[in-house]
Amino acid sequence: MPASERSRAERLRSSYQAAGQGQVFTFWESLDERERSELLDDLEGVNTAELSALSAMAASTDHRHPTAEIEPAEVVSWQDVSNETIELGRQALAKGSVAALTVAGGQGTRLGLDGPKGALPISPVRGKTLFQLFAEFIAATDRRYGCATTWYVMTSPANDAQTRAFFAANQYFGLSSERIRFFKQGVMPAFDPGGKILLDQPHRLALSPDGHGGTLLALAHGGMLADMVARGVEQISYFQVDNPLVACLDPAFIGLHVSAGAEMSSKSVPKADDLEKVGNFVRVNGKAAVIEYSDLPPTLGHAKNPDGTRRFNAANIAVHLLSRRFVERLTENPASFALPWHRAEKKVPYMDLSSGRRVHPERPNAIKLESFIFDALPLANRTVTLETSREEEFSPVKNPTGVDSIETAQRDMSRRAARWMASAGYAIPRRADGEPDGRFEISPLVALDATQLTEQPRPARSISAGESVYLG
Repeated sequence: MPASERSRAERLRSSYQAAGQGQVFTFWESLDERERSELLDDLEGVNTAELSALSAMAASTDHRHPTAEIEPAEVVSWQDVSNETIELGRQALAKGSVAALTVAGGQGTRLGLDGPKGALPISPVRGKTLFQLFAEFIAATDRRYGCATTWYVMTSPANDAQTRAFFAANQYFGLSSERIRFFKQGVMPAFDPGGKILLDQPHRLALSPDGHGGTLLALAHGGMLADMVARGVEQISYFQVDNPLVACLDPAFIGLHVSAGAEMSSKSVPKADDLEKVGNFVRVNGKAAVIEYSDLPPTLGHAKNPDGTRRFNAANIAVHLLSRRFVERLTENPASFALPWHRAEKKVPYMDLSSGRRVHPERPNAIKLESFIFDALPLANRTVTLETSREEEFSPVKNPTGVDSIETAQRDMSRRAARWMASAGYAIPRRADGEPDGRFEISPLVALDATQLTEQPRPARSISAGESVYLG
């Protein structure tokens, strides 16, 4: 082993032993030179300054949340956004000062896909992938406002190479490759219930992405913030890869965010029911925040206003705008910045240190720690929350069937397309229950919203019941 590698190994062994994690070197003597280098790379990717605190959190059995004064969020209805405000958003887009940012670190394994989730075919007629839908939205925005939007795509170590290859194989969906910037999110080791880091292989830690809250540090570490400065990007339009209905670049949302001088803004939709399993936009001790459904006391979930409406009714759909300067301020000292960690019990394959065998557990055996982007909200000096329509902008793909699935997303995409076509004068056949009778799809290259579709010429032919109709 070269002297530089021996020095690195000694330094890391000392750090991990001091943190009570010396077990990560259990198989060191049996590793070859390549395996030792890979283990050291994994170890170097963990912030050892935080390690003792993270270990203690993983081992803790006290998961109570501190009491706080929780009030409903202040929400602006999209119907109350003025034309002047929307025009501000259009101007920001035309200047090229707004970038798109897709959080795309997930794999599509649960959905039956061997590859990144963004490569999932999802549109109801043509089977376009999530990545293609977003690319078409960005291309259509560029054409509409005469801009050249930069698209930042956050991958994970597990899918970075596959994601880059997928874009290249599809010629970047017609966009300039120079305008698509890939960067990797960080990782976090999995811990056993006693707070000890697990090994996935004798020479590899059991690592997983550090959560979408890791986006902020990843932007800094990956050089993306500097890239934004060079390109004149002032605002970052953040959305997650699993929502095919998302408005990637929304002038009304952008205009509201800019006019308010907000550092971080969010979109919400009315909750489907009192205890829907979504994050809740609230104010905690006077600051904007999101409380997960599992942490919102049921009494507050069921609380009503004097007029009988739901008191806590703003659901988080993971669509945000962030000022670049806000992210720069938070990550100015990357070594000391971290959003709060959230603890989750998961099934994680691991090496049994006594037998040297890899174990595939049948029940949760490990603690994963993740950070969430919405925990940056209380750190912002000014925030805005815009209420939009669930039917128009939110139908996540998390499961193969059932709730929030491929089936429901395709249904909702088809419903929206039929609704837009009906408003533009198309005669849409309907079933007895009122549902559109057929499958309908509109490319973002044709229309970004229902109003834009009304400007398009309509074909003279009628639509037959059960037909698949594509406008593209």
